Amino acid sequence: MDHLAQTDEIFFSGTNLDQDKAQQIVRQALAGADDGELFLEMRHSEMLAFDDGRLKSASYDQSSGFGLRAIAGEAHGYAHAGELSEAALRRAAASVGAVTKGYNGTAALAPVAGSNRPLYGDGNPLNEMPFDAKVSLLQEIDAFARAADPRVVQVSASLAGSWQAVQIMRADGERVADIRPLVRINVSVVVEQDGRMESGSAGAGGRVMFDQYMQPDSWQPQVHEALRIATLNLDSVAAPAGEMEIVLGAGWPGVMLHEAVGHGLEGDFNRKGTSVFSGRVGEQVASKGVTVVDDGTMMDRRGSITVDDEGTQSRRNVLIENGILCGYMQDRQNARLMGVEATGNGRRQSYEHAPMPRMTNTFMEGGTDNPEEIVASIKKGIYAVNFGGGQVDITSGKFVFSASEAYLVENGKIGAPVKGATLIGNGPDAMSKISMIGNDMALDDGVGTCGKAGQSVPVGVGQPTVKMGGVTVGGTEAA
Repeated sequence: MDHLAQTDEIFFSGTNLDQDKAQQIVRQALAGADDGELFLEMRHSEMLAFDDGRLKSASYDQSSGFGLRAIAGEAHGYAHAGELSEAALRRAAASVGAVTKGYNGTAALAPVAGSNRPLYGDGNPLNEMPFDAKVSLLQEIDAFARAADPRVVQVSASLAGSWQAVQIMRADGERVADIRPLVRINVSVVVEQDGRMESGSAGAGGRVMFDQYMQPDSWQPQVHEALRIATLNLDSVAAPAGEMEIVLGAGWPGVMLHEAVGHGLEGDFNRKGTSVFSGRVGEQVASKGVTVVDDGTMMDRRGSITVDDEGTQSRRNVLIENGILCGYMQDRQNARLMGVEATGNGRRQSYEHAPMPRMTNTFMEGGTDNPEEIVASIKKGIYAVNFGGGQVDITSGKFVFSASEAYLVENGKIGAPVKGATLIGNGPDAMSKISMIGNDMALDDGVGTCGKAGQSVPVGVGQPTVKMGGVTVGGTEAA
């Protein structure tokens, strides 16, 4: 059964919402509007957390509802309800109709029909694995971590999964659907040695089933990685401070690219002229050789979506090519106002939220340099392998990121691990200082969540090993 037929059963069989009446209400509500849609959603989600040798929490949630949006120029009316009924939909239609009252817009064309090829299975990971088996897996992770190193004093492990069914209905009768699984496993450990305590964490996930994480060869590497980081930190020294050369590792460090550059390339900020990248399409915004891509079509990846939350098929969008800005990530409203195509980046957290331009899987493509040679080229600097939190100012491009795993490098030799290193800079400026790009492009392990305007969505990040000069490092020791 295809996704449209499956979601018809979910939303119109056994609920108080009739498909034909819903279509009629949507058509009437969006009369005179430039654009808009009815977004129907059902979501099941579950989370189990194991801490200090016992199951600390277990939660399950099932929600369903709709969001109705009408767009008139730069304005939009949005109403939502956690009730799938004709009465609720009519009340929502009356509310969004206020934005189109007296307005006579030109209805936007429906998204270009694509293959709607699935990028992931449509099974429900919450049903596929018994609750007891999940608890047993968490117990096994806890026991394995404690047995692996006698210095372990605390272990935390969690499993999270969700299943989301959506259908988008437009005024012209066009309907698109998607069914999206999502799972994630996380492991954190605390180790103690000579009175010093340090922590480490690791995780993985994607739009897959839980079964692959039942296998030891899937979850044991996460435990080993968390232990590696924790024990490494036992030998860490204070981070130096000052301006110096930086090498960023492959994979998860792409989160810095996501924050410092990716958000600035979202259409809404650029339409309003509030991004440091506004009005710069066709200009050199990064060093030659730097190509940045947002790709929602990657199989089983956490940030992938067969269609976005407006019904536009996802695609691979080249944002920066060889240092030249090619375009922005667009939802339908901003694309229409900017006179360009929607790029399949209209995303929302749930039916309670209106869509906006958001990233999917955003990464820098690989280059030709050998990663070992990149590190060896540093006279004095920092090799940042993993990152913790960070923040960016979209308007100025200024960013601050904390490194969760980093090393001193002197005369090309990797030295002691450092703790407390923060990287401070400006996104476009940092991109222009990239001097070497590794041939080892890697994506993260599937744990990214992006926040914007109070909404969170799953995303992917990635990059190769990259060298950049003149980055300010915040630390506690003089460089």
